[in-house]
Amino acid sequence: MRRSHLAALFGLALVFGVAQAQTYRWVDEQGRVLYSDLPPPPGARNVEKRSLGGSIVETSIPPFELQRAMKTSPVTLFSSPTCKEACAQARAALNARGVPFREVQVWNEETNEELRRVTGGNDVPVLLVGRDLQKGFLQSDYDALLDIAGYPKIGSLPPGKQAEPALPEGYLAPGEREAQKVQAEPKPPAQEPRPTGPYAPRFSAK
Repeated sequence: MRRSHLAALFGLALVFGVAQAQTYRWVDEQGRVLYSDLPPPPGARNVEKRSLGGSIVETSIPPFELQRAMKTSPVTLFSSPTCKEACAQARAALNARGVPFREVQVWNEETNEELRRVTGGNDVPVLLVGRDLQKGFLQSDYDALLDIAGYPKIGSLPPGKQAEPALPEGYLAPGEREAQKVQAEPKPPAQEPRPTGPYAPRFSAK
């Protein structure tokens, strides 16, 4: 067999190997979306296993533009278990642009204090990009903050799939908290009914 034929077969084998390669996508403890051909470490969230095909090869190294933006202007989304539509829209906007973000659920004194320290208030959602923040959700304002921070435009990165976080351990809905509070309140001691009838004891008015 000629060398040219061997080289061609070797090239086809490489192409076939790339086409069948596996890669993993996951979110680490800091909310960053990572890619690798090795299984993710313990504690990784939203783990996905993907098959690569054709000439498209995903890399575990984010684009330089994204790395720089994540370093200088990390993104944090403040939400809460009771915030539904607006927080879902904010999360979807970040995912559509492929922006890695950390999500903080505001539900107890510690997380409320963190939100007040950052925004001076208690309303959610709040988007924090570096030191700049946006209260509420407005697509144009979100895009403006991300543009200023240098994040790639929409369509430049694969869409993210960061889902709504699970309820925090120990969280109680407002109605459940009130019911638990009522149950915990001490009840006054029951008073024995006074006997009635002609032989009931009489109490003087002294």
